[in-house]
Amino acid sequence: MEQWVPLFDIFLNSPTPEIEASLWLHRSFNVSSTLPISAASFLSLLTQPVDSVADFHDRVMFIQTLPSMVQSRILAFLSVEQERFCSVDLNRLCRRVLSEGCGVDFWVQSAARDLLDKLSGSGRQWVPDLVLGSDESRVEIEFKSLPGWLKDAVAVATDEVVLPWLPLSHDELNSRDLISSRDTEQQQTSLTQVGENELYNWKDVAEGMDIDHSENDVLDPEMQNMAARLRTRLMNVDSGSKTVELAEEIRELCVDSKADSLAVLGLIEPWKVDDESAAVLVSHLLSGSDEELAWPSHVISSVILPKLLALERPASRVLISSVMNFCKLHERAAEYGLLIPLLMRKDGINNPICEVITRIVKECLHRAHVSALCQKLFCGKEGERKPICQPCHQCLISRELVWTESLFSLIQNIMSHNVQLTQDTVDQLVHQVHNLAPRFSRSLKFGHFLLCLTKKFGSLLHSHKPLLTESVAQTNTLVTKSILSKLESL
Repeated sequence: MEQWVPLFDIFLNSPTPEIEASLWLHRSFNVSSTLPISAASFLSLLTQPVDSVADFHDRVMFIQTLPSMVQSRILAFLSVEQERFCSVDLNRLCRRVLSEGCGVDFWVQSAARDLLDKLSGSGRQWVPDLVLGSDESRVEIEFKSLPGWLKDAVAVATDEVVLPWLPLSHDELNSRDLISSRDTEQQQTSLTQVGENELYNWKDVAEGMDIDHSENDVLDPEMQNMAARLRTRLMNVDSGSKTVELAEEIRELCVDSKADSLAVLGLIEPWKVDDESAAVLVSHLLSGSDEELAWPSHVISSVILPKLLALERPASRVLISSVMNFCKLHERAAEYGLLIPLLMRKDGINNPICEVITRIVKECLHRAHVSALCQKLFCGKEGERKPICQPCHQCLISRELVWTESLFSLIQNIMSHNVQLTQDTVDQLVHQVHNLAPRFSRSLKFGHFLLCLTKKFGSLLHSHKPLLTESVAQTNTLVTKSILSKLESL
């Protein structure tokens, strides 16, 4: 693994990862050492099974453990340099990524589909330019290009070893679905399971993301009565120990009984308790094994989110502590159940909310995750940033970003945190600057945002220089001249 660290560093930090990764792979090519570096070994690393900490996955591919931005960059690199890699392996990788459904980031899905489309329509022959001269690699290529009839042969085989040159026993081969070259012409809907992994059913997640969901339509009367009794007890709780007991009962009702947890929490109304009780609820409703998206996002959106949506003054220390602990353990749930709803707040974010989100970004999230979140907010489709929240809080959340001075301050904080924004994100920011410059012409926060944008991402602004100059000229702040000077030097 150590020999690949420089390559993954390129995918994580480089503004042009495809070019730099290609050059690195050429320079570092070596199949004779004990740690070979070749196209085949890189693809083998990406598809290597890794034990998962999640209950719904026994094993996942190594690439699936990487941040979404890194995954999309790797897939884009494979798409550009597809001639170097075995088409069967690339096909298997793409179909495996797409088989995760809505659990996969939008940009990862797009990159995988793009690569799969190129593989299906190119009609080319694979040219292993990085593995020529390697007898071991040729054997691997031959193995991975098995004909489609092999699976039928396995079904009737009686010997312990199916073929003398095949390094798999009968039981091992029978436990996996092999994808032959003819699968590249099939529709993407025929997603094939590879290896020993079980596909996770994201139905619960999709239901959890439906903010128009009606709880009374899915809960039987007995369940509603139990939730109502828990609500009464929770509103009258007078000690931390009793709150812990109630949290265990709520968890049992929502999780162990397989009920619609979002609907049950909607009837209990846990967001009405004080901050201290809310912190106790969050910590005890969740356990260390809660790695799926649905339940943690339901908890945070039902207990903490309503408090932050109504925040008009700095949040209490106990509330902040609870939020930070949650976000460090459940990044994806925090994204859909907390960050996106807050950023899509109907009145726009204010200073107290900006401070909370800034702390989450700096202390809880990986920079690549923040970059992917920004791209989803500014460039993604409406469905990609659909929040998870209670139906009764839908009126507090907008379908579009509401631009405020605090939002510009937040983006400035993100850029100052050395988050590498994509070209698409920068393009959208420039578009918004052009539209909003007259409205924020005297805003110093808007000016500082523009100054930070030109300093941090000057290399991505060359094509926008005339438009930005025109927009900045409409402002009248202490930093206007500094921004114009910076633009002039681009």
